[in-house]
Amino acid sequence: MKLSQYGYEFSTDMLAKYPAENRDESRLMVVDRATGNITHRTFKDILDYFDEKDLFVFNNTKVFPARLYGNKEKTGAEIEIFLLRELNRELRLWDVLVDPARKIRIGNKLYFGDDDLLVAEVIDNTTSRGRTLRFLFDGSYEEFKAALFALGETPLPKWVREKVEPEDAERYQTIFAEKEGAVAAPTAGMHFSKHLMKRMEIKGVERTFITLHVGLGNFRTVDVEDLSKHKMDSEQYFVEEEAANMVNRTKQEGHKVVSIGTTVMRTLETVVSTNGMIKPMESWTNKFIFAPYDFTVADAMVTNFHLPYSTQLMMVTAFGGYNTVMNAYKVAREEGYRFGTYGDAMLIL
Repeated sequence: MKLSQYGYEFSTDMLAKYPAENRDESRLMVVDRATGNITHRTFKDILDYFDEKDLFVFNNTKVFPARLYGNKEKTGAEIEIFLLRELNRELRLWDVLVDPARKIRIGNKLYFGDDDLLVAEVIDNTTSRGRTLRFLFDGSYEEFKAALFALGETPLPKWVREKVEPEDAERYQTIFAEKEGAVAAPTAGMHFSKHLMKRMEIKGVERTFITLHVGLGNFRTVDVEDLSKHKMDSEQYFVEEEAANMVNRTKQEGHKVVSIGTTVMRTLETVVSTNGMIKPMESWTNKFIFAPYDFTVADAMVTNFHLPYSTQLMMVTAFGGYNTVMNAYKVAREEGYRFGTYGDAMLIL
């Protein structure tokens, strides 16, 4: 498969700028891999396709307010900082992206908040846009983190909407978000409401959670025609023993394992053994899944409608079948489905 095969007729009008009024009332396209049949439903109907003892696997990563606005010393020039990951807790070191990057050099000081609540010093250049910052803060780590996050903004992708609104702090997050560390939300999980989770429980559909801290690498442009030459950014994941045991038991008993999103799928395929069972692990993964690929864990997946040429689209077509999924995207355009982060969902069986 080549990069050029993942384009489709796209316009920004197809992107959802706001989420559905209720999480579980997005539209749901159900795609049967075996037949190519497509059914149009509402997301809360998803349980019609699953039985007692089937297992939904969710990503419980939590998005933190990663976007900050500040000023450069002396010139006062406005700068935007995107926090990527904490490098050293004691030294207050963070890996960040800077925009505009061209004028930010090692040794520069950056100021954030009223009365310069936070000051950071640039101590390293990592990429053309990337920098390592050392925050200069005298208080405790808890006070520092509180100040940092109070100044931060929900990192809603700017292609969704330029202006972040107060409700994004809740809606750009799953209801089960727990493990802080993501700079982008696992969007498939955002369709699940408390009511839907309760109905799962009543029906006996089981759930478990893994953690993969979603990074900006998810949105990095693929710029090589030969996909085998594309390198994914590494993301940290955690699969605990309880989750591994639940997935393995579900497989052994012949019930369905359902991957809620591409981040879960990538994690499961990273930790699977040669015998088809998964093992508890915590590490980093840069696994890039594209066709042809033999999936060994999940029997079904839930995912949003992804942008052209994206690595998420490549994974979804590998799972659902290239022709089947690309046809489903054509139908989605014709039927007015909403694409992207706040858009509608697809269930591939």
